[in-house]
Amino acid sequence: MDEQLASFLRDFSKLTTLASMASEITGGTPLLPTIEAHLGTEPGRLPVVVEPFPSHRLADASGILAGLIEADPGARIHGLAGQQRHHMDLSDLVASNGMHAGWLGEPDYETISVGPDEERRIVSFGLFLFTHAGNPLAVLMRQANPQYGRERATVEVLGASPDAVDDFLKHFKTSLRENSIFRGHVISFTANDYSSSAAGITFHRRANVAAGDVVLPPGTLERIEAQVLGVGEHREKLLAHGAHLKRGVLLYGPPGTGKTHTVRYLASAAAGHTVILLSGNTLAFVSEAARMARALQPAIVVLEDCDLVAEDRSFGHGPQPLLFEVLDAMDGLDTDADVAFLLTTNRVELLEEALVQRPGRVDLAVAVPRPDVAARRALLELYGRRLNPSAQTIESIAEQIDGTTASFAKELTRRAILLAALAGEEPGDAHLSAAATELMSDAASLTRSLLGGTGESDAEQEQESTHGHFGFEPGIAPEVPGSMGWS
Repeated sequence: MDEQLASFLRDFSKLTTLASMASEITGGTPLLPTIEAHLGTEPGRLPVVVEPFPSHRLADASGILAGLIEADPGARIHGLAGQQRHHMDLSDLVASNGMHAGWLGEPDYETISVGPDEERRIVSFGLFLFTHAGNPLAVLMRQANPQYGRERATVEVLGASPDAVDDFLKHFKTSLRENSIFRGHVISFTANDYSSSAAGITFHRRANVAAGDVVLPPGTLERIEAQVLGVGEHREKLLAHGAHLKRGVLLYGPPGTGKTHTVRYLASAAAGHTVILLSGNTLAFVSEAARMARALQPAIVVLEDCDLVAEDRSFGHGPQPLLFEVLDAMDGLDTDADVAFLLTTNRVELLEEALVQRPGRVDLAVAVPRPDVAARRALLELYGRRLNPSAQTIESIAEQIDGTTASFAKELTRRAILLAALAGEEPGDAHLSAAATELMSDAASLTRSLLGGTGESDAEQEQESTHGHFGFEPGIAPEVPGSMGWS
């Protein structure tokens, strides 16, 4: 097909769509004269400037335009009528060609979450007529809609003065960078496409976890907290001495040892931080998460179970494994960005080669091992505090459950309460001991495995710790080349 025929078919398609729109409306208010009266000039002769933005920022964009509307007593918000409006750009709608191309209707609204327990009604498709810095503008904002080939949300701007249009867009983009409904919240990405408004983003209540609720080897939590949170607390001094703020922390160890619980504590302690959670195939959104973190700093980006994408190319955008895209996104931020990347993995051996090939992404790697006898004792006291067990029972069970994880200790105390409830008794030492015997029996081997298993004994762990991955002991930071170092 030659270009002339292709151009004719495109124009013919637009003409039939416009005719279809006109036939849908009877007795409505035409769009073109309304915009012309507002701008004071024929809109069909003006260029339309389109600014796309991520679909989950629609509530932020709607808030920016709402603020401009409130500041202008003569401002108005209209909608567009007819199903064909989803197919047409603003430039098509104001190109009269001897006929009124569009008709006014009611704006489209949508109620979305703007916090764990808060919702807001926003405009998802509407024409905003207002004056900005003394210049009249017409702005059509619409949500993303893959059904109609619109993968991103957009604002389409018409103005008689090019400088006025540029000034508005500068204000719009700056406001998007500096303000967001997501700031200071704990949020996660979902794997579905962002179809509209804040779809693809979920708000979570910030966990209330005290430092005393985290059982790790002595000094480990302090080292993690200093790197994740302490850097931001001393940002001015670090920057004054030429040190970077962005940092990467890797927590590794067997399942159930407390990596995710440690993350919950850090999110709880970082009350003023934006926390972005990614795991599994949502790690494919790491580039967008990094951009959000830069805009909403101080921020923590949590990348859970990175080993799942160590060799996975199915969610990436190129030939390299998704893990390399994760590491590249970590390196893409400016050095003064107060952003911490917190990675967790159960199988560090799958990450080691990638981390060596991308030096400087991780400044601190910390082993979260199976708890030793002292830690098991602390876990039983923590999870069993409402059972008020005796010190002798705690000591005996801590020795008995050698090789188990924090998840096991939590389930053990729950099982003790259940046994007591079934017997119609108040839970106590006897029920705790019975639960330990039941879970450590040969018949419960699969259950133990599902709770993190029973791994190496204390003696075996002590020997392993001197020959572990990266050549350092649990809780000690390695020297990394290039490093300066929820419901």
